[in-house]
Amino acid sequence: MNELIKKECSKLGIELSDKQAEQFALYYEMLIKKNEQVNLTAITEKEDVAVKHFADSLGLVFLKNNPCVKRMLSGEGIKIIDIGTGAGFPGIPLKIAFPNVNVTLLDSLNKRVVFLDEVITGLKLEKIKAIHSRAEDQAAPGKLRETFDIAVSRAVANMSTLSEYCIPYVKKGGYFIAYKSGEFAKGEERQASEKAIKVFGGSLETVYEYTLPDTDYFRCLAAVKKVQPTPKKYPRKAGLPSKEPIC
Repeated sequence: MNELIKKECSKLGIELSDKQAEQFALYYEMLIKKNEQVNLTAITEKEDVAVKHFADSLGLVFLKNNPCVKRMLSGEGIKIIDIGTGAGFPGIPLKIAFPNVNVTLLDSLNKRVVFLDEVITGLKLEKIKAIHSRAEDQAAPGKLRETFDIAVSRAVANMSTLSEYCIPYVKKGGYFIAYKSGEFAKGEERQASEKAIKVFGGSLETVYEYTLPDTDYFRCLAAVKKVQPTPKKYPRKAGLPSKEPIC
């Protein structure tokens, strides 16, 4: 896995040290072992994990002209929150590749959070923590609301719902960046999300389409700039963002 992940990251312009490659390899081993007890991923082959989880998580580098991503690439310790992180994607790969970033991993299933804590300890990662909570709860005033430079999510939800979960965490001038399938760029989901994004204080600034190098894995990054504070009534109580998305 060490040389494989080095190769995949090099295609993205990321040159990993031996230590970073070893961290990815250990992460893979821990993921596969834990997956026997807890359903974390259906993707388990080394090559598939290296591309569809690790490299895909690092696709953020394609937004090199985004001001917050540019700060991350320069080694600045920006604050990133990964909403609905699951097995740690994209938050942990971003932390390994860019050690200076300060990462918060948020997930509603405690079994996943226990695994994330094990990974953080096993990989000896610093300036990273995992929180067991629903996204609606931690975005309340006085908690983690509007404290992050970037909120990311690869969660399986429509953009309107994700926007309500994620935009409240972003400080003004920061970004919510959603990892989506390539179909998002021209599909109905993009159009349907425009009202929600505006309601929550955002503006869809960039929709970047790309294919991961040497694959047919067609992806898209939707970057929403936080242009004004999110109204205090959002996010709504648990369940409503997904059951009744604003559109």
